[in-house]
Amino acid sequence: MTDDLKDKRTFSRGVHPPESKHLTEDRPIEPGPGVGELSILLSQHIGAPCQAAVKKGDLVEAGQRIGECQAFVCAPVHAPVPGKVKELALKPHPVLGRCQAITIEAREPAPPSLPSFDLPTDFDPARYKPDEICEAVRDAGLVGMGGAGFPTSVKIQPDAKPPKHTLLVNGCECEPYITCDYRIMLEWTDQVLAGIRLAQRACGASKVFIGIEDNKPKAIEAMSAAIARAGSTSDVRVVPLQTKYPQGGERQLINAAIGQTVPTGGIPPMIGVVVINVATAAAIAGAVLHNRPLTHRVVTVTGEAIARPGNYYVPIGTPVEALIEFCGGVTEKSAKVVMGGPMMGLAIADLSTPITKTGGAVTVLTRHQIGQAKFERRQTACIRCGRCLEVCPENLNPTRIAHAVKSNLLDVAESHFIGACIECGCCSYVCPANIELTGYIKTGKIFLARQRKKMPA
Repeated sequence: MTDDLKDKRTFSRGVHPPESKHLTEDRPIEPGPGVGELSILLSQHIGAPCQAAVKKGDLVEAGQRIGECQAFVCAPVHAPVPGKVKELALKPHPVLGRCQAITIEAREPAPPSLPSFDLPTDFDPARYKPDEICEAVRDAGLVGMGGAGFPTSVKIQPDAKPPKHTLLVNGCECEPYITCDYRIMLEWTDQVLAGIRLAQRACGASKVFIGIEDNKPKAIEAMSAAIARAGSTSDVRVVPLQTKYPQGGERQLINAAIGQTVPTGGIPPMIGVVVINVATAAAIAGAVLHNRPLTHRVVTVTGEAIARPGNYYVPIGTPVEALIEFCGGVTEKSAKVVMGGPMMGLAIADLSTPITKTGGAVTVLTRHQIGQAKFERRQTACIRCGRCLEVCPENLNPTRIAHAVKSNLLDVAESHFIGACIECGCCSYVCPANIELTGYIKTGKIFLARQRKKMPA
């Protein structure tokens, strides 16, 4: 490992925000709160939303499928706990604003139990057919748990055109504060590796790289040791990467770890690469080896304004307010609650917003952390310093795109490749004028989607 650390790789540009992982990196995963009422959103991924498979008053069991869809790009949702369907109604959604949800009254509210995982002593991924793995993953409702939420069965399915030669596993967790993936790599190491081997078997990749930033040496050691124990050193390798944001961005990770570039507007499978997150890998193992649907996930609750930060195993659908209350509530310094990390997370005003399959963190920020000027939304005119150009990992000109959106010149924004923006927030982070460049770009994308009738007005 020492030799590998000398060969740390990265991508060009990006930023180095304070890591602030000390609040939770040494906090082992523990059960979250017992909640009496959970709301399972019917849209939790990229693709078609689910349709409710239950109605008000129905009794449901833990793990029962309660929302399904026959579309190719979709993943079903399941009941995390046994109980009774209280209602089907609109609920707050961290991205969409509101969407349909199934609210379940738990039969016996109790803290969740940490899942057990027993790797069969004769585990051999070659015994599983690729189609069987994909079917189990789809039935379990797995989506990418690192943020984007693409249905995993679609991502790992075998496809001869083009063949997938490399499986790249994302263990970077480059967002400040968040440590849920780090703890999963330390505590669920064998489960993560088993899921990686099953995903490799499904997609047919001949090589596997696990990208981990070098601020997580214990995770690098743990995953390397697991690979050695399993005798997988010939085709699975840990790749230490420089700590830099957004190292965990799919396109940046591919470039840093294996030196390939995804064309603008393209996706990784077009160059033969499949990318999955370490939490997703662990969930694949649970789905295939233990027939376990995705009903719970590990969530980092953190920030300078949270009383008891930590990493908690919670049912999907848990209200954010219940999780914050379980962590001792917020301090007087709290100024903003964010679903996710401070760079790409979304501020929420309604704390009844439920945890989703992609929700890896709840970050409670203070005014000091946000910055007084940004907190008060005090912007000044662009001084044309060019800092946003220097840090954009996609080599875009964020200021020109933002100005085009402000002037409602969406065709101009498109000519500057607004669609290629990964919304990492680097430009807003370095802007000395406190202009929310990423916010303008996100708004421009929404306007364009509405023009093309891909989003409701």
